[in-house]
Amino acid sequence: MPNITPASSLRDWLAEPTAGQVLRGLLVSQGQSEEALAPALGLPLEQLVQMSGGKFPAELVDVLVTAAETGRIPDNLPVAPTGAAASVEPDPGVEIGAPEPWTEQVTPGRFGGQKVVVTGAASGIGRAVASRIVREGGIVVAVDISAGGLASLAADLGEALVPVTADITEPASADAVLAAAAGRVDALANVAGVMDDDAAVHEVDDITWERVLRINVDGPMRLMRAVVPGMLAAGCGRIVNVVSEAALRGSAAGAAYTTSKHALVGLTMSSAYQYSGTGVQINAVAPGAVATGIAMPVAAPYGSSRTAKMRVAIPRLAMAEELAASITFLLSKDAVNINGAILPSDGGWSAA
Repeated sequence: MPNITPASSLRDWLAEPTAGQVLRGLLVSQGQSEEALAPALGLPLEQLVQMSGGKFPAELVDVLVTAAETGRIPDNLPVAPTGAAASVEPDPGVEIGAPEPWTEQVTPGRFGGQKVVVTGAASGIGRAVASRIVREGGIVVAVDISAGGLASLAADLGEALVPVTADITEPASADAVLAAAAGRVDALANVAGVMDDDAAVHEVDDITWERVLRINVDGPMRLMRAVVPGMLAAGCGRIVNVVSEAALRGSAAGAAYTTSKHALVGLTMSSAYQYSGTGVQINAVAPGAVATGIAMPVAAPYGSSRTAKMRVAIPRLAMAEELAASITFLLSKDAVNINGAILPSDGGWSAA
């Protein structure tokens, strides 16, 4: 296959005859099938390696490049069994090409003169949201527990970023955020969140339950409570709560995380109703699988065995920048007349 590089998609690497055989062999050696990679087919190979936590070693990129260039499989590598070719999907009767790559389209000045609070801003989706807002002319009050991550973000974004190192579960953190914003907040993105370990209710411990609810529900509530009075006085304001696919179904995570995200949907919808007609709009974005962000702890034996059966339906992994596109739209004035919406940004997973 011509012009295949580490930046090429996993789909292209699997389609390359020799390199694809190596990849499938590696999956077989780990007790996996090609279907397990279906959500990641659009990701660059090099990013998949970075995300894999060692399951795909960094050296694999060089090995695959060599295999593609020479047409030979290096010695001592597992290879796919004879006949283990690419999965064949039913012929839909029409020609379907590869999905067109997405390119971020920055709108200059969309957040000009506006101040936006973003939690979880030091990494993942929060970082992508903060970056997009600054590049579109806004000032971001970036909130995160990681001082180092915020320092890195500030180095990238400059004076338009106001870093606030804070634990959103602490009641005093909301006051610190308002002080950093000099009392004025045009929009709030509650992005910060933490995953559970997939535990079912008979497995979940009090420490996990309380931590997940504090971070995923109590923290967003306190920040909303802090910023809404100023928004009401100004006659405008936009809040976006990042929920999850787990807010739309019971099969995406464990009992604690699923409960927390359903609760955040309830907070979003109740608030949207209570403040309708005031100029304050409150919506939520429900991501599916995202190629960055929350780390998954060691899985609970029973709960994870159940949710794993449903995750095969994930259409694809999204990039943090793709989620930022959905979130910043709802944070912007372009979201006029949208209030109380729960926007799935999941590639169609919730439609399955």
